Amino acid sequence: MAMTADQVGATIALDGARKVRGNLTQARIRWMVLAIMLGFGLVGARLVQLGMTETDSTIEGQARDVITATRPPILDRNGLEMAVDIRVPSLYAEPRRIIDVEEAVRKLRTVLPNLSESWLRDRLTGDQGFVWVQRELSPSVEEKVMRLGIPGIDFITESKRFYPGMTEASHILGSTNIDNRGIAGIEKHMDGEDIALLQDLGLARGNALAPVELSVDMRVQHVMHEQLVDAMTRYQAIAAAGVMMDIHTGEIIALASVPDFNPNEPATALVKDSFNRITAGIFEPGSIFKTVTMAGALDSGAVSLTDKFDARFGVRFGRFTIEDFHGKHRILSLPEVYKYSSNVGTIHVMQALGKDNFRAFLTRMGFDARVPFELPEMRLPTVPKEFSEVGAATASFGHGLSVSPLHMLAAYAAFVNGGNYVPPTLYKRSVAEAEPLYRRVIQPSTSEAIRYLMRLNAIGQGGSGSQMNKLALGFRVGGKTGTAEKVVDGRYSSNKVTNFFGSAFPLENPRYAMVIMVDEPKAENPQSGTTAGWNAGTVTGRIVQRVAPMLGIAPDFSPLLDESLVPAALQGGPVGSHFN
Repeated sequence: MAMTADQVGATIALDGARKVRGNLTQARIRWMVLAIMLGFGLVGARLVQLGMTETDSTIEGQARDVITATRPPILDRNGLEMAVDIRVPSLYAEPRRIIDVEEAVRKLRTVLPNLSESWLRDRLTGDQGFVWVQRELSPSVEEKVMRLGIPGIDFITESKRFYPGMTEASHILGSTNIDNRGIAGIEKHMDGEDIALLQDLGLARGNALAPVELSVDMRVQHVMHEQLVDAMTRYQAIAAAGVMMDIHTGEIIALASVPDFNPNEPATALVKDSFNRITAGIFEPGSIFKTVTMAGALDSGAVSLTDKFDARFGVRFGRFTIEDFHGKHRILSLPEVYKYSSNVGTIHVMQALGKDNFRAFLTRMGFDARVPFELPEMRLPTVPKEFSEVGAATASFGHGLSVSPLHMLAAYAAFVNGGNYVPPTLYKRSVAEAEPLYRRVIQPSTSEAIRYLMRLNAIGQGGSGSQMNKLALGFRVGGKTGTAEKVVDGRYSSNKVTNFFGSAFPLENPRYAMVIMVDEPKAENPQSGTTAGWNAGTVTGRIVQRVAPMLGIAPDFSPLLDESLVPAALQGGPVGSHFN
């Protein structure tokens, strides 16, 4: 059937419309494919960019693996823990992942209300990878924060140092900062050596390091610390300190200084006067230095135990005259010079040696330099390079020079161990390991003479160590007192003194040396006064009486032992003629 003109026109129009729609559909498909390809291209480019971006593995510049690194336990010589690591959660944020800062601030302050709102808002704003929010939180706080479900907020487990003994060994151990790095004491020394190397090598990450064993005996440390605290109260002193050493190995058995601090709260170390007086304090040692003078003079052969010295009158230097505190005003034998702590007699002993030889002996004993020791808190002694006549005279009885108690301890150990200087240490050391370090400073015969003098001062009539001996009967302690007037406004003050007692025990077979210091004591009773025998000396006696059994030393009251050290005929009255 033939189509009419209208039908033909309609057909042509329909075909045209179909072609137009087809062309539009194809164009749309092409544009969609192009859009999809562009989308994939952008995503791929972003993935490549992210893949090439280095992940921030630090928290405020501190590597996270360093933060989580552990420190080795520190043990005393008997295996008792002195310092350990505990694991604690610390809160951090990734600001660039936080979606709603205001919501995060509001929620966090419901658990941590102590955080400043403005500080926290500033902390959580920005594109930083990691920032601390609060460190060293409790597990319960960690759980509450995690329940908040805030994106960009998380915890990292840190190592926190804990010291079970609190203040008792604070000056030995030191402390660590919030990053668990040593900032004082043996902790700082360890970081300066092995531990820092191990951490750099990555060996401390998540692994337990071998414990560090110290030479300290915490039983003895406890007693010494307790007695020093008691001394501050008993004598109303401003400070007290003490240190004990094995004279054959150099091992420090106890070391304490009060006022002290709590290493679990490092900020307490900043309190005034809480420094370590054993190593970081230098003092005029007073009459405990007379032992040094005697040792030098006896070892040189310039004097002998049987020599006598004129102590009837003071020694005059120009317009100054040096007198004895409680002078006998008579001829004294050398043992009497020591026992009665005669300044005049000691000057004559030094003059027999000669001031230059005396000065050289001080160098031999290590008084010119820092004691080789692990603690970083140390001060150099102040000893004149050359002595004038009057300078040598005052130095002979411990004035006009300043050294640390650790200097005196090392010297006393050498004086009673046969004459060998042994560097002190806080680490365990056997006799076999110590012997290669020995440095002979006096002869064995001189050491024997010094032991005699020290014991005579404890049991001899009128000896300044008699109060100490009453408290340590059976343990044969010997020692020397020292009362040094402090310099106030450029002049020596008779009202403010620093007292010392240098000792060793048991003197029939010496094993330990000790130095005790009491700073600015008051008289305990009207009879005592403020001289060292009544405070530093009695502290020594109380410590020995309690710790000697702990150290395997049994009391022995046999008079034969004392007779072997100091013959009965020499324990009272004039001393000297019996040596002829």
